[in-house]
Amino acid sequence: MKAVFLDLGSLDCNDLDLSALERQCDSFTCFAETSAAQVSERIAGAELVIVNKVVLDKEVLASSASLKHICIAATGTNNVDLQAAAAQGISVSNCQAYGTDSVAQHVMTMMLALHTNLIAYNNAARNGQWARASQFCLLDYPIQELSGKTLGIVGYGNLGAGVARLAGAFGMEVLIAQRAGGDTVGGRIAIDELLPQVDVLSLHCPLTDLTRNLINAETIALMKPGAFIINAARGGIVNEADLADALRQGRLAGAATDVLIEEPPVNGNPLLAEDIPNLIITPHSAWGSVQARQRIVEQMAETIAGLRQGERIRIVN
Repeated sequence: MKAVFLDLGSLDCNDLDLSALERQCDSFTCFAETSAAQVSERIAGAELVIVNKVVLDKEVLASSASLKHICIAATGTNNVDLQAAAAQGISVSNCQAYGTDSVAQHVMTMMLALHTNLIAYNNAARNGQWARASQFCLLDYPIQELSGKTLGIVGYGNLGAGVARLAGAFGMEVLIAQRAGGDTVGGRIAIDELLPQVDVLSLHCPLTDLTRNLINAETIALMKPGAFIINAARGGIVNEADLADALRQGRLAGAATDVLIEEPPVNGNPLLAEDIPNLIITPHSAWGSVQARQRIVEQMAETIAGLRQGERIRIVN
């Protein structure tokens, strides 16, 4: 099997063991990144293509007669035309639940940093503010405990459940929102009823037509002024301009996001303005622990081994 990985640099920071993948392929070629103009040439003659975010559309797929399988080194499949692949007899697989612990840990880190004003205190210690204090300690920024607070979760799959488990260990009460446009599930709460009750809102749902701009000026107005929003799902679920305005106006106590609508934000973003208080932004890194990324490698190797034996493991089309 001749295989090519088009954007290894999006997964591997020279800290992963790729030998499990290499053993499954007779020929294994890796590129750190691949532009749209380079895709057709690089996959020519390949039976297996591995991509993370490189787009494989109908035209690209039609140009590769030898292609039999596509491994997506992620859960999302929006960068591959699944219908076109199926029409050509090309199977497509993804990776699943590899980053649950990594993302849940990151969400709790952001939640704790907001509640303890960790960044403000770090800056105060380093910029001389603490040295000028009249007491042994500096308590200029409010510190809150998670225990006894209410966490609302939108999207209760592996990631949402993982965050709920950790939040419970901190003594938080957890409420789960009904799925947008989905059937009513016992024990879950309509989001308009959930928002006024929560001290922290954590988002873990996919970006769909139903969840786009789910959190906006209108829904933020339903929340407590002292509430926090955390988004480790997808950019676009939160209206970024509305969130920026709410933070400036003190409508929320703070927010943290690991995702933006455009990534990387080469054209700027409303949330990157310097005058927004109590906002933490990380560069879509929540999923990226070395353990989670190694699981992706192992899952793809398992999928390819299954293909050789006629088994369909994590096939999505």
